[in-house]
Amino acid sequence: MDILQTITQEFSLHPTHVKNIVELIDEGNTIPFIARYRKEMTGACDDQVLRELNDRLNYLRNLEKRKEEVKNAITEQGKMTEEITLALEKATTLTEVEDIYRPYKQKRKTRASVAIAKGLQPFADTILSQDKTVVLKTEAEKYLSDEVKTVEEAIAGAQDIIAEIISDDAATRKKLRNFFFNHGEITSCYAKNKESEDEAKTYGMYADYKEPVSEVKSHRVLALNRGEKEEFLKVSIVVDGDFAKRIAGAGFLRSDGGECSAIVKAAAEDGYDRLIAPSVEREVRAQLFDEASEQAIKMFELNLKPLLMQPPVKDKITMGWDPAFRTGCKICVVDGTGKVLDKTVVFPTPPQNKTAEAKVVLKKLIEKHAVEVISCGNGTASKESEIFIADLIKEIKAETGREVAYVIVNEAGASVYSASALGAEEFPEYDVTARSAVSIARRLQDPLAELIKIDPKSIGVGQYQHDMNEKRLDSALSGVLEDCVNSVGVDLNTASVSLLKFVAGLNASVAKNIVSYREEHGKFKSRKQLLKVPKLGEKAYTQCAGFLRIDGGENILDNTAVHPESYAKAEKLLALFSYTKEDVRARRIADLRQRIKAYGEEKAAKETELDRATLSDIVTELMKPGRDIREGLPAPILRKDIMGIEDLKVGMELTGTVRNVVDFGAFIDIGVHQDGLVHISEITEKYIRHPSEVLKVGQVVQVWVKDVDVKKNRIGLTMKKKQK
Repeated sequence: MDILQTITQEFSLHPTHVKNIVELIDEGNTIPFIARYRKEMTGACDDQVLRELNDRLNYLRNLEKRKEEVKNAITEQGKMTEEITLALEKATTLTEVEDIYRPYKQKRKTRASVAIAKGLQPFADTILSQDKTVVLKTEAEKYLSDEVKTVEEAIAGAQDIIAEIISDDAATRKKLRNFFFNHGEITSCYAKNKESEDEAKTYGMYADYKEPVSEVKSHRVLALNRGEKEEFLKVSIVVDGDFAKRIAGAGFLRSDGGECSAIVKAAAEDGYDRLIAPSVEREVRAQLFDEASEQAIKMFELNLKPLLMQPPVKDKITMGWDPAFRTGCKICVVDGTGKVLDKTVVFPTPPQNKTAEAKVVLKKLIEKHAVEVISCGNGTASKESEIFIADLIKEIKAETGREVAYVIVNEAGASVYSASALGAEEFPEYDVTARSAVSIARRLQDPLAELIKIDPKSIGVGQYQHDMNEKRLDSALSGVLEDCVNSVGVDLNTASVSLLKFVAGLNASVAKNIVSYREEHGKFKSRKQLLKVPKLGEKAYTQCAGFLRIDGGENILDNTAVHPESYAKAEKLLALFSYTKEDVRARRIADLRQRIKAYGEEKAAKETELDRATLSDIVTELMKPGRDIREGLPAPILRKDIMGIEDLKVGMELTGTVRNVVDFGAFIDIGVHQDGLVHISEITEKYIRHPSEVLKVGQVVQVWVKDVDVKKNRIGLTMKKKQK
């Protein structure tokens, strides 16, 4: 297999670009570095395409490696043929390769291996040849011995051998797998003695369920697997057994084989029932799960990225509110940089209901620190807290004229962080609950910097993430974290180890060394100082330097995404149009792009020795040094009032924020504590395959109430039109 050609065709890329990408990856360059600083070599492929290409490259290389291993193993047995060689060359999946290898694997003791040990292999071969002149009984008598005492035993042993030969046939297994996929039905019912348990009601829709395998949605596959794993469901794939047995025998049966053909037919049916069907069902279900897992991981990636990339609410003194009932609501006030100013605990929620006392404490705190916004977690007691907060800020407005807003933030993972070693290291003097309040405040101020500290699986924007292959999920989510961190850039003088370790070319060990160097020598004044950090060599410097920013450093270019390797060319560009780096620092180059256009982009690129893609990137950075790409995205909705689910009426128009996108729709925060569901059919008038084509986490949208069920606490929304 020509791997480069295969990838070129699958990704519809230019052959030269594919060759360059593979070489860059093999040289040890990181995906963010390749995406940002080698655009001319890759055709400007973005990080997502590069990661997918890298995954596919690894799969194809592993496939070729496995083919070679199988080829060597069969050759060592002296059984390699041109037919097997050709089959291996044509195989495009690891499953096909394993099917080819199946007959030659060392097997545990089977009925067939026992029969072979008794010397019945030649008899089986004779039957399989289906010569109609063969008299079965006479032929069987030739194989009688101390171990094979009767004709019937000889025939039964030969049939076992034939059944295994048919079961091991790669072409037969492939046909049957396709049959299961295209014509099978996946079914489920309650497991024995589980239908009466209250917990089983979670899987109520799967108590008597069936659906074509070819049509089952990934989230249902994951639900079925979880139900089966928890022993609430019994799941199976049902096919037309008679037709499947005909498929099993089709490649071996002859119509004129006399009584031998009857044995082959019986062997095919036995092989299907005993060996093929259970195995193929497992394989099909495993493939369904793998595909569903990949879809779930993609959904997690799609949801995680916009969540991490939500615009920071900068320079606002923020009150973090970790709601609770019995133990009280934990409060922390942080300044615009996230530094903790104050903390307390109040008890405005049941069972204490000390609302008056809480208002006195919080009004003083808000006045003392000039709090501008309250960031309240959405967990237990958040509805009661939100009602209290809305009433509190109304009173503050009436009494002092001070404007205070609040935001309900997703607190998923805050408790994980607060109980972690990192949380204890950052705030050793605080207890677990106080750390949660700080995290809730900071994740409003800078979602990326705070959420990066939490295991992505705990952030709560995926489907069945705890059922996924942990290694694959961690790899995918680490890629998202890396892409987000590097696309935003990191302040070298303020970034935590948690943030730095996701910068291209760095790891946790080097990130700790950077922070230690900073603490010992003071703030970094230039990117070049990074080369003095222990274990940070030239190669790592090349990968990471462009993603690290120095605000107020010696060189203004150090506060941009311009890579040090391009500094001389950037300065040449400035000189070409009579600008200096001081002009960049003072933001006096607003017309640079227009002047380049008038001069001629091709000509400017040639004179500065830059390709056009890099030229454009450098111009963008020079015009806005230190910019945050998140600032152009929709900001979180700041609220000053609250509604309850009972206040909703069908047809009511509301502004909401997308909290989670799933295969069947999206959940929207409309400010009533309970998120509403927009089903995929209610997102747009146009046909869409998936909600992610239109919606992403953090997006602000207009919705209309479609239906409300107060008892079940369910809200149906539509984005199509106002309901009448």
